[in-house]
Amino acid sequence: MNVGVCKLELRLPENQSLKGKRRVVKSIVARLQNEYNVSVAEIDNQELWQLATLGISCVSNHRMHADEMLSQAVKYVARNYPDVEMLGSEREVFPAL
Repeated sequence: MNVGVCKLELRLPENQSLKGKRRVVKSIVARLQNEYNVSVAEIDNQELWQLATLGISCVSNHRMHADEMLSQAVKYVARNYPDVEMLGSEREVFPAL
C-alpha cells in the first residue's frame, strides 16, 4: 500500500473577500473529490483572501498509480480554473508500514 500526498499552493488574484475565496476553494475541493476520489482539505492560509494551500492525498496499491492520480489532480486544477494562479505544488508517495 502506498500513500500519496500533495501540497498545492494557489493564488486567487481576482478575489476580493474571504467569502469569495471560500466559494472557489469549496468548488475545487468538491470537484477533485468527485473526479479523482482523493481527499482534499485547505491546510494553510485560511485567513488570507488571495492565497490558498490545499492538501491532497490518496491511497493506492501501486506507487506509480498514486503519483499519477496526484499529477492528474494538479493538472485538472490548472486546466479548469484559469483564473487561479498556481504558485507551486509538491508531490510525494510513501510506502505505508
